[in-house]
Amino acid sequence: MKRFSLVGAMLVVALTQAGCGTEVKSLPFAASGGESRGEVPVYFGDQPHQPVKTRLGEVSYSVRIARKMSEPNEACHLALAEAVGKLRAAARERHANAVIDVSTRFHSTETDSSSDFTCGVSPSAAAIAVRGQLVVLDAG
Repeated sequence: MKRFSLVGAMLVVALTQAGCGTEVKSLPFAASGGESRGEVPVYFGDQPHQPVKTRLGEVSYSVRIARKMSEPNEACHLALAEAVGKLRAAARERHANAVIDVSTRFHSTETDSSSDFTCGVSPSAAAIAVRGQLVVLDAG
């Protein structure tokens, strides 16, 4: 009887976990029309920028947001926006005027693309990790 209950319990766990997996997505960046006035520019991948005057170090952040009622792609874009906000805050704190070479990651899937980003999304949340170099760019 105990063997049957263990198998039954394992079956219940397997059935309740089915469909709850996280999907790793690669999505294009939303067209934003450029940096908002006063914002620290963030350059993904190999996007062109002014020459680097001073390197202030690397920073990385992870963000996980609840999906609420948003669509998976929208949730990923919201998580990206929050992560980019953290990069910009770090840049302001360290007196950098840009963040360059930004890559995005979810677990072991990483991209350093200048056109799309990697995000993980489940029925309950979206998650992303970002990494970039804080720099002072020549005003040129």
